[in-house]
Amino acid sequence: AAAGLSYVGAYVINTYKSYDNFLQDKYALLPAVIIICVAVVMFIIGLIGCCATFRESRVGLGLFLAIILVIFIAEVSAFVLGFVYREKVKTDVQGTMRSVFEKYDGKNPESRVVDYLQEQLHCCGVKNYSDWTTTQWFNSTGNNSVPQSCCQQEAKNCTGHLDQLQKL
Repeated sequence: AAAGLSYVGAYVINTYKSYDNFLQDKYALLPAVIIICVAVVMFIIGLIGCCATFRESRVGLGLFLAIILVIFIAEVSAFVLGFVYREKVKTDVQGTMRSVFEKYDGKNPESRVVDYLQEQLHCCGVKNYSDWTTTQWFNSTGNNSVPQSCCQQEAKNCTGHLDQLQKL
């Protein structure tokens, strides 16, 4: 379990590098760090449990049970807090995404991140393609189109024009 959690924490930290422009909050990596810390603690607790079992120590096994109960209570608390604050996180991420989309010009690093995100997640805009119609980039190009990263990968000759909605 500790190895699995370590992998998940490392994966989240590694993935964060691709999306760091969207997650401007300095605490965005805190859950991944907590997961890795929990993995280390679980490894140590597992060693205590194995040693207590090997020595057949009632005190060691009682300590192991108490630690496992505390961890279970912490996990339930984390789940409840995640459930309660999910809308706040969603609103914060959407607001940050909208501000990054406003800075889109097709050339700057934020623009490359937006293109990468849309290609990887197979999406267009924050909610849909119409989010692009209110951006400075859309108004400045004057060609009534969205970035080509909105195009479906299998779509041929997609220009991003809004008259080709089936290709977006």
